Amino acid sequence: MTKEFWTVTEVVEIFEVDERFLLELEEEEVLCPICRDDPPSKLFSSAELEKLRLAKILIDDMGVNLPGVEIILHMRQSIYKMRTQFDDILEDLAAHLRETLKKNS
Repeated sequence: MTKEFWTVTEVVEIFEVDERFLLELEEEEVLCPICRDDPPSKLFSSAELEKLRLAKILIDDMGVNLPGVEIILHMRQSIYKMRTQFDDILEDLAAHLRETLKKNS
């Protein structure tokens, strides 16, 4: 069974970043942790950890600034959504084509 959420302490340790970096990513709306009230804490999902991993690569290896990271990750998400829509359209088109070919056979 894989873990569903990670604490700030775990994320800081796993990714070797400081809490300030996580806060900056939150401020730029790159990361959106789940906030709990009792006890007060922030939790990060697997999807948020993947965004953090990509942000760290973009910043450390490619020299992208935080606003640039936000734009890149937003564009990446948009591309995935468009790809899913395109796959759905192709699937519908293929089904329609199969149906038409069956009728004409």
